[in-house]
Amino acid sequence: MYKILTLNNISVAGLERLPREQYEVASEIQHPDAILLRSFKMHGMDIPETLKAVGRAGAGVNNIPVDEMSRRGIPVFNAPGANSNAVHELVLAGMLLASRNICQGWEYARHLEGDDGAIHKQVEAGKKNFVGFELPGRTLGVVGLGAIGIKIANSALKLGMKVIGFDPQITVQSAWKLSSDVQLASSLDDLLIHSDFVTFHVPLIDATRSMLSKERFDLMKPGATILNFSRDGIIDNEALSIAIKAGKVHAYVCDFPSNLMKGHERVITLPHLGASTIEAEENCAVMVADQVRDFLENGNIFNAVNFPEIQMPRSDAYRIGIFNFNVPNMVGQISTTLADAGLNIVDLLNKSKGEYAYTLVDVESEIPQSVIQSLDSIEGVLAVRLY
Repeated sequence: MYKILTLNNISVAGLERLPREQYEVASEIQHPDAILLRSFKMHGMDIPETLKAVGRAGAGVNNIPVDEMSRRGIPVFNAPGANSNAVHELVLAGMLLASRNICQGWEYARHLEGDDGAIHKQVEAGKKNFVGFELPGRTLGVVGLGAIGIKIANSALKLGMKVIGFDPQITVQSAWKLSSDVQLASSLDDLLIHSDFVTFHVPLIDATRSMLSKERFDLMKPGATILNFSRDGIIDNEALSIAIKAGKVHAYVCDFPSNLMKGHERVITLPHLGASTIEAEENCAVMVADQVRDFLENGNIFNAVNFPEIQMPRSDAYRIGIFNFNVPNMVGQISTTLADAGLNIVDLLNKSKGEYAYTLVDVESEIPQSVIQSLDSIEGVLAVRLY
């Protein structure tokens, strides 16, 4: 029986992927094999010795101590793309809200007083203060061309916009999905110079923190609109506040309210609604539950942020997985240890990701505890699991 600890409410659609005859799932459980969570902050949490996997029902993993998990041989799974349509729709809505001054106009209309005749006169007199502009012909810059960025770029083209994209790490799979009409910028600065709208879809790491800085605001076209449904911290809010007051930035639409941002007339702040749809929550939960289950039962890894993808068909053989640092001769030492124990290898797959590697091995006969201990004692091995 596998034990799953939930640190947040996880969609029932996802939990139903874990059969009750094999899985015990609860918000309070001792000695869990895996943890499922959404936004719960695991930093500083006592990590159970029994933990083998962490599943984040969403894309970002800033709330998880990934480095610590890696050193323990614990893959951290996420659900990239599962909430892409939800965020994609909200970004399109954000562009319309900003370009047509909808929030300001709504606020004005909500506070009109008098009878209907008086309100009608006020509407006709006040509407000139909320004149907006249309999207066709405007240029949208998309920073980050993953699942979300690609959907936005392709949709913006259909709205009649010009689109520039920037992503130095775009994958081949992503490139195939991106319209050929999207121009690729040579740098972030190049994108900012030419864009009327800029939307960010990158993770928050050292390289992206405050990537939109004072110096880069100076590069932007006057009257540009910025959208951030990615991560708080990607934009320098102090510099942004100055740019808005100076009229350099027309509007800022984001998912991360703060005392500095929420009071600006030209800022629309939403309470982190990017992935807050029923469909997105279900998609994320289903994806991560399937990944955690496949790992616990078969040792396969898909969409882990800290270990390589490994998918090896299951045979009738006995299976073992070895997590280790990515150093020379590790596969040789593993093979020798198994051979010395008289275990014949049926199938073996080894892959690496950065400083870490993972080896999945099928052997013909049962694996004794002594062999597990021998593998675990190899210098550089982080964890050994039986499946």
